[in-house]
Amino acid sequence: MRDILRKEMKLSASVLSYLFVLFGLMFFLPGYPILCGAFFTALGLFQSFQTAREANDVVFSVLLPIAKKDVVKGKYLFVCMIEACALILMALAVVLRMTAFSQSAVYRSNALMNANLFALGMACVIFGLFNWIFVGGFFKTAYKFARPFVTFIITAFLVIFASEALHHVPGLAMLNAFGTESITIQIILLLAGAAVFLLLTVFSCRKACADFERIDL
Repeated sequence: MRDILRKEMKLSASVLSYLFVLFGLMFFLPGYPILCGAFFTALGLFQSFQTAREANDVVFSVLLPIAKKDVVKGKYLFVCMIEACALILMALAVVLRMTAFSQSAVYRSNALMNANLFALGMACVIFGLFNWIFVGGFFKTAYKFARPFVTFIITAFLVIFASEALHHVPGLAMLNAFGTESITIQIILLLAGAAVFLLLTVFSCRKACADFERIDL
């Protein structure tokens, strides 16, 4: 799998997939829906799929001496690698905003979602939805990706809207906690988001492998 991942990184990937990882730093922005950083990272990954399709990358990959399911797994490994890099940048922003910048006036007066562990967990959910809806949807045909990406866009922004609105609901103010306030529930929410990402990605990959095996290229 290491060689397949190297092929994805050097031959199939668009440079935008690497550049858009930097949108993870949007978690530093006050007065902005920070979860859009996860969406833009996914947009960069979409560019890689578009580039690969135009270059007939799937057909080339199938002609290699590897199993068809390994082609799918290689794509998922690359996608998860990019998502992990973005999450690292988001986590860096979260740690700084929960510690060094926890009393900063520009963040304290922010009406939108704070960069905390709940926000990081929701970023994991958005990435999991991308893997389930878009990557899994792509491998139903290994060619068409417009419909699954539009579906992902709608779903992602519904999640972003809900995440931004939840802390305004009475009794849910702890979702927008500053610093280490409500740290226990914040940790639980982060772990829940990571679990959702893992489940969506694993089940999506298995289904995508099965779908791709049935395709006659």
